[in-house]
Amino acid sequence: MDHFTLAGVGIGPSNLSLAALLDGIDEVHAAFFDRRPRFQWHPGLMFPSARMQTSFLKDLVTAVDPTNPHSFLNYLVRHGRFYPFLAREQACVGRREFADYMEWVARRLPTLRFGADVGEVRLGARGFELWGEEGRLCVAEHVCVGTGRTPAVPECTRPFLGPRCFHAQGILERELSVAGRSVVVIGGGQTGAEVLLELLQGRWGDPARVSWASRRLNFEPLDESPFTNHLFTPAYVRLFHGLPPSTRAALLEHQRLAGDGISLATLQALHDVVYELHATGRAQLVELLPGRELQGMRPGFELDLRCRLDGAHERLHADVVVLCTGLDDRLPRCLEGLSERLALADGHLEVGPDFAVAWDGPRHHRLFAVNAGRHSLGIAESQLSLAAWRSATIINEVLGRPHFDTEATSLVRWPVAANGPTTRAPACSRREAGRP
Repeated sequence: MDHFTLAGVGIGPSNLSLAALLDGIDEVHAAFFDRRPRFQWHPGLMFPSARMQTSFLKDLVTAVDPTNPHSFLNYLVRHGRFYPFLAREQACVGRREFADYMEWVARRLPTLRFGADVGEVRLGARGFELWGEEGRLCVAEHVCVGTGRTPAVPECTRPFLGPRCFHAQGILERELSVAGRSVVVIGGGQTGAEVLLELLQGRWGDPARVSWASRRLNFEPLDESPFTNHLFTPAYVRLFHGLPPSTRAALLEHQRLAGDGISLATLQALHDVVYELHATGRAQLVELLPGRELQGMRPGFELDLRCRLDGAHERLHADVVVLCTGLDDRLPRCLEGLSERLALADGHLEVGPDFAVAWDGPRHHRLFAVNAGRHSLGIAESQLSLAAWRSATIINEVLGRPHFDTEATSLVRWPVAANGPTTRAPACSRREAGRP
């Protein structure tokens, strides 16, 4: 049995970033565990045309360590694609290429242990104990849990989950045929748009009809404007954490399109396909239904919808229902044994600005959580944008000193209380203003 400074549970992009930045820091003896046989990033949603919604510079390491050998730029150089990539002049890369980059990093890191399922994290006399089916895997002074978010499934659909009603998370790994069938896609985000586009292009056969229903009042684009991008900065994350819970909840809803809108390229491609269907007399093949709330589901896949625009109710029949209803932050399974010692708010972990979970355990044993603190730290916490900065923050905490520079300049002055006391200059007189 090994004893580690830091043990990671789950090897997704977040903990992979942490492992990449720890590579070469001899003071931290680390190991990362995952039940899967190898690194994979959402293989069930790797559509050929899908693109990242973040810049390639927001990779696993570059934001805090631009000379790190595990950067995306080094990946391009090692694969002989640096100059062809520059010729494309695009900041956002294909999702498949970025997944291949992360798999390349995973193969280079000796601290990753696949095929090891951590079922429970316990607190023992020497620190945290990680337990699996075969017994105790290791002991660690600190633990970082990065098991990812879980598919959100509407309650009314749960009794019907199966081969013809399912969450879209692993749709490409299913043996799916919709030829001649009526399909309803629920959810108006990026995944819903991508699934609809693939359905209309005949990936799983030619459906008789496809309906796209979304609670959102329109099919809206991702907000990628410059000042919105400042929501994905260290300064804003720190501000967000200090706000009252009610304010944080309101901001998450207000900022939804900053992290959960549809890429403009996807919307344009989808609009072109729908237009062509109308122009060629096949308008009946697709139905776009924004502003619809799913209120119930009956046997035979009868969906009850309420229109948010006029309050009217309508019923849809479906042979296949694809739920593109997003992901939830839930208490990771491995932490259920510690749940009484954790600070929870509506079932969500309370995560601090150093990404440590609030709990009543000893302070010299830190429990970190990544991609699990959206309600505490804002929309950036469920995105790749700040993965490297977040990892660097955790490493500094584990080392007890600033190994990485995690400070960053902000162009935006957030509320006064978040910037210390300030003195407002008195209003000038008419004469000082140049008036008679």
